[in-house]
Amino acid sequence: MGFESSMDIAKPNGFGHRHWQGILLFVGMMINYFQRVDISAAIVPMTQSTAGAPYYNWDVSDKSMILSSFFWGYVVSQVPSGLLAKRFGAKLVLGLATAVGGILAFFHPLAAESGVISVCVLRVLTGIVQGTVYPCVHTLLAKWVPRTERGFLTTGIYSGAQFGTAVILGTSGFIFESGMGWPGLFYISGGLSLLWALLFFWQGANEPAQDKSITKVEREYIEALTGSNSSSQSMPVPWLSIFSSPAFYGLLAAHCGFTWGFYTLLTEMPTYMSSVLELNVKSNALLSSLPYFAMGVLCLVVSPISDLLINRGAISITTARKLFNSIGQYGPMACLIGLGYMTANEKTWAILLLTLAVGINAGCSCGYLINHIDLSPNFAGPMMGVTNGIAGITSIVAPLIVGAILTDETDPSQWRVIFFITGGVYLLCNSLFLVLGKATVQPWNAPTTPANMSSTTSLRHNLQTDSKTIAPIATDKENHL
Repeated sequence: MGFESSMDIAKPNGFGHRHWQGILLFVGMMINYFQRVDISAAIVPMTQSTAGAPYYNWDVSDKSMILSSFFWGYVVSQVPSGLLAKRFGAKLVLGLATAVGGILAFFHPLAAESGVISVCVLRVLTGIVQGTVYPCVHTLLAKWVPRTERGFLTTGIYSGAQFGTAVILGTSGFIFESGMGWPGLFYISGGLSLLWALLFFWQGANEPAQDKSITKVEREYIEALTGSNSSSQSMPVPWLSIFSSPAFYGLLAAHCGFTWGFYTLLTEMPTYMSSVLELNVKSNALLSSLPYFAMGVLCLVVSPISDLLINRGAISITTARKLFNSIGQYGPMACLIGLGYMTANEKTWAILLLTLAVGINAGCSCGYLINHIDLSPNFAGPMMGVTNGIAGITSIVAPLIVGAILTDETDPSQWRVIFFITGGVYLLCNSLFLVLGKATVQPWNAPTTPANMSSTTSLRHNLQTDSKTIAPIATDKENHL
C-alpha cells in the first residue's frame, strides 16, 4: 500500500487490534525475559545451602562463565533470526522460539547436576532461541505500529522486558523458600512459555492484512502510517547501504552502551546485593526486582512525553531520540559513579542508586530502541538482528571482565572498578550516538522497482525531512473520533 497523505487518514476510535497485538507482545516479552533472567536469580541459591534444594560449589569464574554463556548463542542467532522473520513471518519464528526456550527451561535442574559445562551448553541453546526475540518483535512493530504512536506502543511492548525481570526476581525468593526450591523457577518459566506460544499462534498476526477480524479503517490507518511496504518480505536487504550509513553506526554505539550497562547490572546485581550489601536470599530477590519495576513504570511515563513533544512540534524526531537516550545513559552513569563508594553500612543509598541506575535506562526506550524503525521500517528486523548481535558481544565480555576483576566478591573497591568501567562505556557510546545518530527514513529503506516508486516518493516526502511534527493533520471528522 502506498504511503497516503496525512490529510486522508482517519484514526480509528478506541481499543483496536494494534493494541491487542501490543498486549500479546508485551506478555511475550515478559515470558521471554523469564527464560533469560531465571539463571541470574537462581545462581545465588544454586551455590548456597537453602531450603533443602541441591547446591553446587561453583567459584566466581564458574558463575561468570554460566552467566556469560547465554550470550554466546544469543549473538550468533541475531542476524539469521531477523532474516527468517522477514522470510517466513515473525509470528512463526517468535512462537516456535518461545516454545523451544520453554522446553529448555525444564532441563536446567538436570543440567546443573551434571556440572558447569552442561549448564553452559543449555544456556547457549537458550541464547540461540532467545536471539530471535528482538528481531522478530521489531519486524512486527514495523508492520503494526503507526508512526504517530511509535513511542508509546513500542516502549509499552518492550517494557515487558523490565516487568518480566521485576516479576521473576521479585517472586524468586518465595519460590526458593518453597518446597520447589530454585528448580521451581525454571519449571514455572518453562510452563508459562509454552502457554504463551499457544496463545500467540492463535491470536497473533504478522501484519494487519493477515488479521481477519481487523476493521478496514484501522488496517488502512496502520498501513498508511507505518512506512513499511507490503512487498518488503521479498525485498533484498541492502547490507552495503546499511553498513555505509553513519546513522547506523550511531545507533549501533547506543545499542552497545545500553546492553553493556543493562546486562552487567542484570547478571551481577544479585551477587552484589548478597556479597556487599549482605542481604539474605529473600530480601535480595525483592530488592533486585525493584530497579526493573521502576524501569518498566518509567518506560510508560517517558514514552507518551516523547510522542507528545514530537507530535506537537516542540522538538524534531532526531532531537527526541538523542535527548531521551542521553537521559537513559548519562543518568545511570552518574548513579554508578556514586554506587562505587557505597558499603554495607549504606544499604539504603546503595539500593536507591541501583534503582535509579536501572530505572533511568527507560529513556533509551524512546532513544536507540525505536531508532531502527525510524531509519528503515522495511528492514527494522534485520537491522535489529545486526545491532543486537554485535551489542550482544558486550554481554559476553562484560561478565567475563567482572569475573577477572572480582577476585573477592565482598570487596567494595573491586565493585567500584566494575561500576566505573560501565559508566565509561555509557559515556563513550551515547556520545557517538549524539554525533552520528539520525531519525529520518534512509533512502535505502524504499524499494527501487518502478512499481513502487510512488510509495517511495511519498514516504521520503513525509518522513525523510525529519519535520518537527509527524502527527497527521486532523480533519473535522477525525476531531470527533
